[in-house]
Amino acid sequence: MLTTLIRNVTIINEGQTFKGSVLIKGELIEEIYEIGKEPKNHIPINIIEGENKILIPGVIDDQVHFRQPGLTHKGDILTESRSAVAGGVTSFMEMPNTNPQTITQDLLEQKNDLGSKFSLANFSFYIGATNDNLNELLKTDPTNVCGIKVFMGSSTGNMLVDDPKTLEGIFKEASLLVAVHCEDEPTIQRNIERYRK
Repeated sequence: MLTTLIRNVTIINEGQTFKGSVLIKGELIEEIYEIGKEPKNHIPINIIEGENKILIPGVIDDQVHFRQPGLTHKGDILTESRSAVAGGVTSFMEMPNTNPQTITQDLLEQKNDLGSKFSLANFSFYIGATNDNLNELLKTDPTNVCGIKVFMGSSTGNMLVDDPKTLEGIFKEASLLVAVHCEDEPTIQRNIERYRK
């Protein structure tokens, strides 16, 4: 297993800024050391000099729209994850309003397959709620899905969830995070009508 030491770098982590080193074994951080407290006898060791550099944790973006499948003229998992990594985002959570919308376990599995093939960052996908897919939502494994996405306005077409019984079922029975796009459907419809006039 490759051991790497990034040394003499300015580390920004958990509200602190200090000069130090980071020991990485394989793909995982083993230890973070303040300057002068680095390990002496790790062989083989790959050393990266961090002098005049800053090391910060990767950013997690919890709401991205990578548009795959179906809307790849806007972007896809490969191009958007490449952009994310270039900007310091190492993990993302992607929205379900693709084409087709990610509202079943089968479509969620297909999206995970796309992520495994194309993503350059860590990923998870939301499963989308509709007024009639509560049973499907409740099958979702909370260990590999970041959450359920609820759109409370029709900006996403048939993913509008405005049935009080469905909303109550999601919040009462779901065993994972529920992220809500809090819109007011009557306001949306009034604004659409005003725009059309």
